Amino acid sequence: MEKERTFIMIKPDAVQRGLIGQIISRFEQKGIKIIAMKMVAVDRHLAEQHYAIHRGKPFFEPTVQYIISSPVIAMVLEGINAIEMVRGMMGKTNPQEATMGTIRGDYGQLIGRNIVHGSDGKETAEKEIKLWFTPKEIAHYTRIDEQWMTE
Repeated sequence: MEKERTFIMIKPDAVQRGLIGQIISRFEQKGIKIIAMKMVAVDRHLAEQHYAIHRGKPFFEPTVQYIISSPVIAMVLEGINAIEMVRGMMGKTNPQEATMGTIRGDYGQLIGRNIVHGSDGKETAEKEIKLWFTPKEIAHYTRIDEQWMTE
């Protein structure tokens, strides 16, 4: 299996509740490498671009307002089967349906405040990474434990 990249956003509710470190720690402990990360005060234009696929839906405007209400943590993660692995770690979109032990299952309560966003596929990941990061912001390095994480 080859390494792939995915985009993750730690949303305003998690930032405001002081959950940044706990969420990042889960990805690191799993062996997923952080190759880009920044705190962003999201403006309306960026929020609308990120959620453009939902334009016209009833939850579009409330979602945009929520994302611009507080800083978020934007990250690019890299690892073998990273997209599927990270989505599994996040749990179902609705925290009330998410399994305990997942990020949303452990920390979320409502679908409109579901702690974290993650790309749902390779195309989406590429699009979201380009939207949130420039190529210069993405680090290229080998973690010392990578040899122990793969066969």
